[in-house]
Amino acid sequence: MNSMIAAPVPVSIDALVLALQSVGYFADRRLATAVFLALKLQRPLLLEGEPGVGKTALAKALSEVLSRSLIRLQCYDGLEQREALYEWNYAAQLLHMRAAESKGSADMAQVEREVYQDRYLIRRPLLQALQAPAPGAVLLIDEVDRADEPFEAFLLEYLGEYQVSIPEIGTVRATATPVTLLTSNRTRDLHDAVKRRCLYHWLDYPERERELAIVRAQVPGASEALAIQVAEFVGRLRSQPFANAFQRAPGIAESVEWAKALVALDTIVVDPEVVSDTAGILFKQREDVAALTRDMAVQLLQPADTDA
Repeated sequence: MNSMIAAPVPVSIDALVLALQSVGYFADRRLATAVFLALKLQRPLLLEGEPGVGKTALAKALSEVLSRSLIRLQCYDGLEQREALYEWNYAAQLLHMRAAESKGSADMAQVEREVYQDRYLIRRPLLQALQAPAPGAVLLIDEVDRADEPFEAFLLEYLGEYQVSIPEIGTVRATATPVTLLTSNRTRDLHDAVKRRCLYHWLDYPERERELAIVRAQVPGASEALAIQVAEFVGRLRSQPFANAFQRAPGIAESVEWAKALVALDTIVVDPEVVSDTAGILFKQREDVAALTRDMAVQLLQPADTDA
């Protein structure tokens, strides 16, 4: 595989904002500052926030901006160290040992050392990130809150020192420091030891102008008037008093998909009937779809200055 040519780290926060925008990611200044510092200080960045606010998309955008390969470790309940770090190729090791036995090798200690060579190592995401050639990788540890506490403890060495310990080989240190992002939907609180090793940013739903910019960029077929309606409607859905009616507010991905659907339906102006017909794009739970009644849609579509 050809090594990638490194793109320089943007020289300022404003330059980073523009670089991210060039690949379709619209970061506000607070988020851009957190990312800029993570790059400059070579520290992991922990992003927490509701699902759908752009945490995972940021890692993909950074991969493009920095011309680095993206390596993703998707966390889940029961995730084991061997799935995150490495495994030995047991079948190949066994074949090696049988071949040595058939040749009458008497030095079994030597045979055992041979089967723990690099060629029998199956690299998983953490080890891949540490051993990625220059310029290094972007490692996304996605939804770390879904893993358990022992797995958090296992991550500490990597997060603190960009290294891991493999009993049969020893300590493996980063060839080139990976840009590391951890994301959490806050289904549970992470241990303080993890947080102390990371920079931290709470990623909230975008403000109207940022969401509008995202819709414009991702749905070029939408008219300006339709893009504005989408951004304003979804923004008001997430605000009080409407937000209390729903279990989960639509994320940015839902805004974009809804805009695409409206364009596909040749929608010129969003009305309550269209909202009702397409509610399953904005919401993924039956109760939330039912909660978006026609009367609520009428209220949401009113100009902001007519709100009660």
